[in-house]
Amino acid sequence: MFNLGLYLVTIVIWGSTWIITKHQVSELSPLHSVFLRYLLAALLLQSLIKIFGSKTQYSPKTHLLFFLLGSSLFCWNYVLFYFAASTGLTTGLIALIFSTIISMNIANNALIFKEYPKLTTVIGAVIGLFGITLVFYEDLSDFKETNLLSSIVLCLIATYLASLGNMFSKILQRKNVTVVSANQWGMTYGALSLLITTLFFDQNIQIPVTISFLSGLFFLAIFGSIVGFWSYLTLLGRVGADKAAYAMIVFPIWSLMLSWIFEDFTWTPIKIIGVAIIISGNYFMISKHSFDLRIRLS
Repeated sequence: MFNLGLYLVTIVIWGSTWIITKHQVSELSPLHSVFLRYLLAALLLQSLIKIFGSKTQYSPKTHLLFFLLGSSLFCWNYVLFYFAASTGLTTGLIALIFSTIISMNIANNALIFKEYPKLTTVIGAVIGLFGITLVFYEDLSDFKETNLLSSIVLCLIATYLASLGNMFSKILQRKNVTVVSANQWGMTYGALSLLITTLFFDQNIQIPVTISFLSGLFFLAIFGSIVGFWSYLTLLGRVGADKAAYAMIVFPIWSLMLSWIFEDFTWTPIKIIGVAIIISGNYFMISKHSFDLRIRLS
């Protein structure tokens, strides 16, 4: 039941962040938006760690892993996603592209940890991705602006960075570093990297003092970053990268529902079929009666 709760928290929170992200970049640059988000999240996590007395001193090698975690999962991947959102790419399409992280996690898990997926895991991933593609097929066919390719490339690079961040998190958990501590240091290094970049380019940060921006910033920092990443990375350590990443296939459906409510999204027969296919992929991924045949890299 605990794993199910982690799945639900991850799906509901991360499925809600894309629309808020789009509003953030309409008021502040992507670089500054991500910096403020993770600076706030890091400060809040640091306060929690001091209150509950978690370990705060780690070796230089562990800090290198924190830096790699922050750079890949709490920094440049989000800058790229925010830039893609600022080009006009819809939240549904961004969520669709990010769902490819499940395939990237399966590949990286095999390459880095030599943990090869079951055949049914691969089948479930393929089915789920196909279902997501059907759900957003009409949006893909209608989006013909010249910046489409560059926006997709940005999202794919960002997704792969996030997948690498998942691997660094797994390494840290194997070193008995808590998810909260790893996230706090990772977010700190991520925010510092963005601050240095901002100072290097001599950019001034002008924070919009509006209710919509500040409330969105706090939601993204507290729920999207602290709670969302805690639930997902905890799930990653408990069930493995391949099955944890299936939440990345399901949460775009929640994004789709929010787009239906707030962005005039219209349901069509092909989208309903896509949702049904995603549910089928879920069965193949988590079925207790799945085949134990493994896929190995030659």
